[in-house]
Amino acid sequence: MTTESRSRRRAPRLAVATAAATAGLALLVACGGSSDDSAGTNAGSNPAGAAKPGADAAAATAVPTQDVVSAITADPKLEAELPAKIRSGGTLTLGTTRSPGVQGLPHVGEQNGTAVGLDVDLRNAVAKVLGITWNVQYGTFPTVIPGVQNGRYDVGQDNFGATKAREQVVDFATYLNDGQAFLGSKDVQVTSVKQLTDLCGLTIATTPGSTFQQILTDGAGKCAKIGKKPYKVQYFADTAPIFLGLANGKVDVFFGPTLGLKYDAARIPGTRFLGQISTTPVGFVTARNSPLAKALSDAVNQLIADGSYARIFAKWGVPGTGITASQLNPATTF
Repeated sequence: MTTESRSRRRAPRLAVATAAATAGLALLVACGGSSDDSAGTNAGSNPAGAAKPGADAAAATAVPTQDVVSAITADPKLEAELPAKIRSGGTLTLGTTRSPGVQGLPHVGEQNGTAVGLDVDLRNAVAKVLGITWNVQYGTFPTVIPGVQNGRYDVGQDNFGATKAREQVVDFATYLNDGQAFLGSKDVQVTSVKQLTDLCGLTIATTPGSTFQQILTDGAGKCAKIGKKPYKVQYFADTAPIFLGLANGKVDVFFGPTLGLKYDAARIPGTRFLGQISTTPVGFVTARNSPLAKALSDAVNQLIADGSYARIFAKWGVPGTGITASQLNPATTF
């Protein structure tokens, strides 16, 4: 599920604002939009920081710069959970993937050569609580978990969704939920999507070879069974054409990862978040039975308790989408 949240959103989706002047995205700016970042349905009001009708396109894609990490202090009790070798060295090697530009936000991107994003702030906040620093090493999405298994990395982070298969080979310390959700165009009549039959008669855009495609394919006959017109599906490897389709009326709904679509809804006028149909816990990965997993989970829970966690999610425009408690190897349905 959320394996696609990073790997499928590397196309220049937020570069749509750059193309506005020449590709007709001004239609979106002229019409405006709204979303509710704290619930699964549209509430009919612009969230804080959302682009307003007539707003400058660059402002809609501005990267948040608030410092929500530096004031966090180490917790001696949580530091003591780390192995003595880690405490003395003060460093953990973290395996992840590089995501140039801003197309991977809110999870991760780069600005002026520096990694930024929700995931970056979360891992840096955890490091502060544990009194360590990260030695960040870059791999590819398919190689990070094997790198944790073979000891190349102490910890892996790449929006990895916890699954039964993965929990057989690594441990998870969860830090957020992601899922599968819907972003509507300015003109779509549907205001909330809770099941696939809410999409009957609409044109849906998504990425090929993804869980999103599989769900739409599996549900293709549901509309006919209740006497409604089937939905149509269009596939795009690049998300920029999807946003253009939403702007010019050729696409009604974008089916993609929850946090990414909530982030988009707050920044791309003329779109609105319609809800999600499933969630998946996402976490740091460590070697099986590593003491690091509990330390990471306890650090996340400390951030939740002191309010730092909520401030990080608010910074990235997706408040109300976090978890209430970090878990070790949560029960999964996949």
